[in-house]
Amino acid sequence: MELSWGLLHPVMSVPYLPTLGPLHPDAISAGLLDAIVSVAGSGEFLPHDKDRRWSERKDEHLLVDDVHQDRVRTLIPTLTGRGGLRVHLYGTPEHRPEALETAAGLATAHRATTARVVWFEADPDPVAASTRIQLRTFDGPAPAVEGIEHLDALPEPVRATFGAFADKLADEGFAFLHSRIDSVGPVLTTVRDNRVVGAIGPMETMPDPIGRARLLPQYFGVLPEYRGLGLGRLLWRAAMHWGSTNGADYQLLQTTAGGASDRLCQAEGLTDLGFVCVMTV
Repeated sequence: MELSWGLLHPVMSVPYLPTLGPLHPDAISAGLLDAIVSVAGSGEFLPHDKDRRWSERKDEHLLVDDVHQDRVRTLIPTLTGRGGLRVHLYGTPEHRPEALETAAGLATAHRATTARVVWFEADPDPVAASTRIQLRTFDGPAPAVEGIEHLDALPEPVRATFGAFADKLADEGFAFLHSRIDSVGPVLTTVRDNRVVGAIGPMETMPDPIGRARLLPQYFGVLPEYRGLGLGRLLWRAAMHWGSTNGADYQLLQTTAGGASDRLCQAEGLTDLGFVCVMTV
């Protein structure tokens, strides 16, 4: 069926669109929804899709023919080339059983390897994995931070320790980042005992759907034995300084509810845009 912005917009409680993820509230529009539909299944990226820096083809696409929509709820399924199926529910919790049933049925029909339901709340859901969406705007200067260095500026013996650091934080995405380190923007690091013990990056911006510069998401982590020393806060503030001095208008962050990064961002005064909740079928 046709995906209607007029039906979706009234039940959208968090600024998030399937295949693009979280967006600035001002950037979401009927035209953007139409653009997502127009490239469904083509493998093409929209110009402002943050995932285009990692791949030559878009992996996730809308299953437009399987959309269910009326005035009280919208169900939008997507599928990845690896067989990951998601049903995005925009509506009240009473529609969650329908979304779970829809996801199970579509997983069978499309031979999906995984099936999940994604929905949106003002507060974390105790029965689901909940990720907070937070907005940091650069409408004022962000002070420079001492003791944080670009990875490329480190002495070679210290820079060489980044590989071991990345392996230890592979679950946070640093092994993947290390494999792409020569083709992405700068990575900011903190060093202790002559080795990299914390990092945030890559530092890059990209125009959003309405032309404003968005600081793209980064991988962010500190080795367990060096946590609790304030290094994460220094790295994050250094990243904000980089964004401020490199023309970024804002950044959107996704943090696991109650986690260390979540608490840090809350303490730094970011604007809370709500939660994305995920449940495996």
